Amino acid sequence: MQDYKPLYEAVLNGDAKTAKATTEIALAAGMDPLKLVQEYMMPAMAEVGRRFESNEYFVPELLLAARAMKAALELIRPLLIASGAQPVARVALGTVKGDLHDIGKNLVAAMLEGGGYEVIDLGVNVEPEKFIAAVKEKGANIVAMSALLTTTMPSMKTTVDAIKQAGVRDQVKILVGGAPVTQKYADEIGADGYSESAAGIVAIAKQALN
Repeated sequence: MQDYKPLYEAVLNGDAKTAKATTEIALAAGMDPLKLVQEYMMPAMAEVGRRFESNEYFVPELLLAARAMKAALELIRPLLIASGAQPVARVALGTVKGDLHDIGKNLVAAMLEGGGYEVIDLGVNVEPEKFIAAVKEKGANIVAMSALLTTTMPSMKTTVDAIKQAGVRDQVKILVGGAPVTQKYADEIGADGYSESAAGIVAIAKQALN
């Protein structure tokens, strides 16, 4: 069997061009798209996360790896949908109301997609109603919120309360993160999980679902 280690290396090194080219070659050779994700791309993103946690990688490397992952996933996603392959879970992701920062959110999106999750990216400055609509209309099982400012953190609590009032709290797991957010704050607002970095989000999501 052909070895597609170059795909692993391309994601790990943030080489989007090679990631895309290798994926095209693999798919043309009849490689199972799900296998490409599970055996090469997910392990690469896990290693990227490990390097980030141990300060071998920093935000620029993380962004490049995320971009390489995205380039390969653009070719694979339509095939997975056509084959009926189910994502691990569906995540409604956004930066909370009042906050316009998106680098952290974009990293989280890439990490989750690399982990086999379907991401509904709601963007920045997201109203609680948008998160609720994603749960009701798009079947999101996880709501993931990011805040980069201390002043926008209260929007997380507002959103959790709104989800409760909408009667869908028992249908979703709520994950929070961002520079000023702490485990203590996550516990106070009743979130199901907290990650201090984008790199840790897949493990936290898995934990929350279990």
